[in-house]
Amino acid sequence: MPQSWSQVGPEFDDNGTQNKPLWELGAIGAAFNTPEYPGASQNQNNAIVAPYFVYRGEIFRVGDGSAARAVAVEKDWIEVDLSLDAGFNANSSEDSVRAGMPDLDYVFEIGPQVRLKLFESDNSHSSKKALSFKIQTRAAFSTDFGSIDHRGYVFHPELTYQQSGWLQEEDRLTLNLSPVWATEKLHDYFYQVDQAFVTEQRASFDARSGYLGFELSVGYGFDATSAIRVFMGAAVDLYRGSVNEDSPLLTDLDTVSVAAGLIWRFTESQQKANY
Repeated sequence: MPQSWSQVGPEFDDNGTQNKPLWELGAIGAAFNTPEYPGASQNQNNAIVAPYFVYRGEIFRVGDGSAARAVAVEKDWIEVDLSLDAGFNANSSEDSVRAGMPDLDYVFEIGPQVRLKLFESDNSHSSKKALSFKIQTRAAFSTDFGSIDHRGYVFHPELTYQQSGWLQEEDRLTLNLSPVWATEKLHDYFYQVDQAFVTEQRASFDARSGYLGFELSVGYGFDATSAIRVFMGAAVDLYRGSVNEDSPLLTDLDTVSVAAGLIWRFTESQQKANY
């Protein structure tokens, strides 16, 4: 989903796990400035501090490449696994276009992912470059941590370029291009205006399924010390041509998200990953 916090957060790629520990344990802290929802004209600030854990098993993996994965198929050129995504909640304040409407809860997505490795170069004396194409289909849910509601489905292909050793050893530059389509149920959640919420400034609107938007994002991470990794990222979401572009709730056709944070690794295993 465009402008979700995971898109501008740290990117962990499992390409080349030789000499990496089987697991790592630490803490992560990050700050985010993102639109309140896809296509919102107002941004909001959020921060998280949470435990950080990476596990690089042959089948089940946490942290490398996505939040959590169960690898079903892995070849030199294709990988099939499970992926997650998430976005922050938003209050319908009196000075927003959603004034008087229900608040938006946290949104999370889960579903299968197919990753095609299009190109990969590895020169131990210079940088490593990789180009991949991901096909992601996820079910979307919203939650206030008291209940969970199903919000439809998302189709999210993504072209990703990564380069390590760009400015220094062990750094990583990531570029993503990703259009997004969603079912009517998710579009209803963000853009529908029922008759009960019509005002002089907010007309009734019946949201439809289809194209949601296009995201361009960039991320960069580097090791500040042997135990601390710093990351930063930015994303631009473009909603021109969105199937619900005429909704009174889709008020900004170009939005920007930024994030920055660090990971502090407390400890790691002596055993190395073996895939």
